Order: sequence, then structure tokens, then C-alpha cells
Amino acid sequence: MSDTAISKNEFDARALPEGGMGSARDFFELLKPRVMSLVIFTALVGLAVAPGSIHPVIAFTALLCVAVGAGASGALNMWYDADIDARMARTAQRPIPAGRVTPGEAAAFGTILSVFSVMTMGVLVNWVAAALLAFTIFFYLVVYTMWLKRRTPQNIVIGGAAGAFPPMIGWAAVTGSISLEPVVLFLIIFMWTPPHFWALALYRSGDYEKVGVPMLPVVAGEAETRRQIMIYTALLVPVTLLPAVLGFAGLLYTSAAAVLGAGFMWFAFGVWRSRPGALQDKAAKRLFAYSILYLFLVFSLLLAEKTLGVAAFDAIALPAGW
Repeated sequence: MSDTAISKNEFDARALPEGGMGSARDFFELLKPRVMSLVIFTALVGLAVAPGSIHPVIAFTALLCVAVGAGASGALNMWYDADIDARMARTAQRPIPAGRVTPGEAAAFGTILSVFSVMTMGVLVNWVAAALLAFTIFFYLVVYTMWLKRRTPQNIVIGGAAGAFPPMIGWAAVTGSISLEPVVLFLIIFMWTPPHFWALALYRSGDYEKVGVPMLPVVAGEAETRRQIMIYTALLVPVTLLPAVLGFAGLLYTSAAAVLGAGFMWFAFGVWRSRPGALQDKAAKRLFAYSILYLFLVFSLLLAEKTLGVAAFDAIALPAGW
């Protein structure tokens, strides 16, 4: 455990504003809609590239369950982290620290949505997808939020798995099983998460330090964070080419992913060569913004190939033995 790790009890005495029963907009904000939109999209891609077919109504139901489950995770995360959210400039106006929703209301809201999403997925889609959804909610709340976030600078590395499960859920919704292909989609998001969040942590490190969350820049320093961003980016780029190796991506995806990867490397290199101060913050903000676009475009390419009917095996000739 890091010396800067913090237990929740240290802030329990800090009274949150009284209030509660906020508007529909406040409860919608608890769902973390921006995060939810990316979760839904990656689940859609997993569903679309999976072999076989699925009835459009069942597909919509599966995506709705993923959306509700992701929102439930966000609400439960805000419930547990309300103590530190109240002290961070970036999160102080969230519904709970601002007093528009009480912690109890958020906990009940998130719990009800969690149960609803998992049970609906199981009954109307299949229980493999439901089990993956349940594990994702558990992983985000218990493993990441409650266990890792306040205890180790590896919180993002390990905890990032929670955001990488949606394409596997989408795949399982169609096939009722898991194979190597959805694991590769999982790995793309898993490897993308550290450089994405560490870029944010670089220019928000003061917030994390103030509340004792041991993000990498706070614990290991900015120079080590820049180095780790470069290492994970170098690992990410070849991982994004694995869909072509496995035969479920074609030339369109492979060539565009290589170009996008080169762009990611360029922005990561800009962060790596920067030094603390305004230039580092500027480079980190650029990388953070590009990383969001990057993941969206990588998964969009897979979806576009599937929609256009591109045959991966015919579109790209891989070296013998691959």
C-alpha cells in the first residue's frame, strides 16, 4: 500500500450538504452518461462483429442492459466516492457532494438498476452475457472503487478491466459464449486505459494529491508517469492489429488502425519529452483528447467493415504461419 493511500473513514466526518430527491437530470448525471456512451458503443461493436445472428429486439435489449448496468456502476461509484468528490474541483458539483442527491438515494438507485440490468439480460438475452455484466458491475464497484483506487497507483491498470468488458458482453449476447476474438477487443481497451487516464492525471494531479488518491503522478512522479504512458502506448499499438491477425478485420481496419496508432505514439511522445509545467499540461490534454477519438475510431473501423460486408480473410493477406 502506498504511503499516500487513503481510507474512506478519514473523510467520513466531513459532512456533505443536506438535500436529496434531486431532479431527473441529477439522477441521470449519476449514470455518468459520457462514460456510458462509450461503453454502449464498444458493446455494440462486440455484438456486431460476433458470428451468427441476433434478433434486432434482443440486440437492443442487450445494449439497453449494458447501458443501465454501466449507469448503475457510475451511480454506485459516486455513492462510495462522495467524500473525495466533495474535495476535488473536477467533481465537487456532482449530485451527491452538491447536495442534490443523498448518498442513500444514490446507493439505492444504483443497486436497483444493477439488479434490473443483470436479471433482464439473463431472462431476455442469455445468462452468459448476464454473468459478464454482473461481474463488470462488481469489478468496477468492489475491485476498482472500493479496493484499488485509494490503495495503489496501479488502480487504473487493473481497474481499467471494468471498462474493457462491454465488447465481450456484446459478443456473448450473440453467441452465448466467449472466444479469443472478444478477448482481443477487451485487450485493446485494457491497454488503452492507462495512457488515457494517466494523461488526465498529469494535469489533474493536484486534485488527486489533495484527497490522497495515489494516482501514478502523485506516487511515482511526473517523469515516471510520462515514461509509463510511452510504454503502454507502445504496447497498445500492436494489440490493435490483432483483429487482422485473427481474421476478423480487413485491410481498411488494419491500415487505418496503423495510422491512428502512429498518431497516438506521436502525442505520447510529446508528453514523454515535455517537462513539468504549462507545456506538460498542454501535451497531456492533447493526448487525453486524442485518446478518446482514437478508441472511438478504432472500434468504428471494425463496425464499418462489418456493416460494409468486408471479408477479412479476402481483404488482407497475412504472412504464412500467422
